[in-house]
Amino acid sequence: MRLLVLSLNTFPYPPNHGAAEGRTFNLIKQLSRHHKVTIVAHKTANATEANVHALKQWVDDVKTFPQSANQDAKQPSNPLQQALRLAQFAITATPPNVSFRFSPDVYTWVTQQIEAGTYEGVICEHSINEMYVHPKFRQRVKTLVDIHSSVYGWVLNHLEAGASENAWRDRLYLPLLARYEKRYCGKFTHLIATTPDDRQQLQQLIPDAKITIVSNGVDLETFTYRSQDPGGQSLIFIGAMDSSHNIDAACYLAQEIFPQVRQQYPAATLSLVGARPVKVVKELDNLPGVTVTGRVPSITDYIHRGTVGIVPLRAGLGIKTKTLESMAAGIPIVASDRGLEGLQVDSDSVPLRALRANTPADYVKAIEQLFENAMLRQTLSENARHMIETEYTWEIAGQRYEQVLSS
Repeated sequence: MRLLVLSLNTFPYPPNHGAAEGRTFNLIKQLSRHHKVTIVAHKTANATEANVHALKQWVDDVKTFPQSANQDAKQPSNPLQQALRLAQFAITATPPNVSFRFSPDVYTWVTQQIEAGTYEGVICEHSINEMYVHPKFRQRVKTLVDIHSSVYGWVLNHLEAGASENAWRDRLYLPLLARYEKRYCGKFTHLIATTPDDRQQLQQLIPDAKITIVSNGVDLETFTYRSQDPGGQSLIFIGAMDSSHNIDAACYLAQEIFPQVRQQYPAATLSLVGARPVKVVKELDNLPGVTVTGRVPSITDYIHRGTVGIVPLRAGLGIKTKTLESMAAGIPIVASDRGLEGLQVDSDSVPLRALRANTPADYVKAIEQLFENAMLRQTLSENARHMIETEYTWEIAGQRYEQVLSS
């Protein structure tokens, strides 16, 4: 099948730049084994000549377009400008953060290609690319959208968790986002979600939609299983440190959980590992025992050196790549319900694969158990790695995507 993959908002190479880039690249890599794949992307900072050349080793072609003139525009901050954005959203039924990225040249080119019969399927990687898919396309070709996460569900979840950056704005946006998600999902023959929770959220908005779960995976060659338990009393949290849910989790861990751990274990350390730390995260480096690393050459090396991995997310929908990668690398995990979303880790029907915690007291207790019990650490490590190998590789995710394309 000749597939056109729209990945305008994130150039999918290198795959370690972020979770969205990693998911897009690895799914494309799997699809390219049996299909002719063309990627359409903006000429972002990542879309260098070298990266485009590297990506072409995996696909048939990469078509790049200049970003729209609005891409680099500063987002309005005063009340009048924000009110105008809200009014625009209400009138156009498209969120401002989507419409300001729109490129007429991309829309025209994509439309011409579909009308000419060049491609048999269109895949939108991330819902923000839906603006380049006309509703009439579904009469000609398969149209899929890999949503990554429900935009309505994401905002609702952040509001409920108290992690919204602008709560009053998001409350006003919620009904408009529900309307927007219903509208754009109706353009596609099939929707892809990453977890049962996300599928349920989408199904409530669009009851008749065909929704398939394609989970994230792990590159087992990159996230190798560690050769030994390092022992000690070191905690690690990994993630892009400019994402709202990771910022909230890092502050929660460093300010509310870790000080209680240090009361029991004065030598304990906490590493916050991830690219692009914002100011509030950088300032956590001043706390006793806390290190904010920024981007590191190898996430895997840091995971291997940690005693316990913590995923204290309070917001953010979808299966967490950071959780899967840590499990694959062999570090025992303590995580919240949100951090373990979509994973079977502690039910009666499966071996214990992680410890669950949702309050500071829960985290402290679970961390204490793992610091004191090397056998428990090894049990979680082995069980989690086995789960990744048998359920969460990119090869398995690619097979599920194939089933959608062939249905």
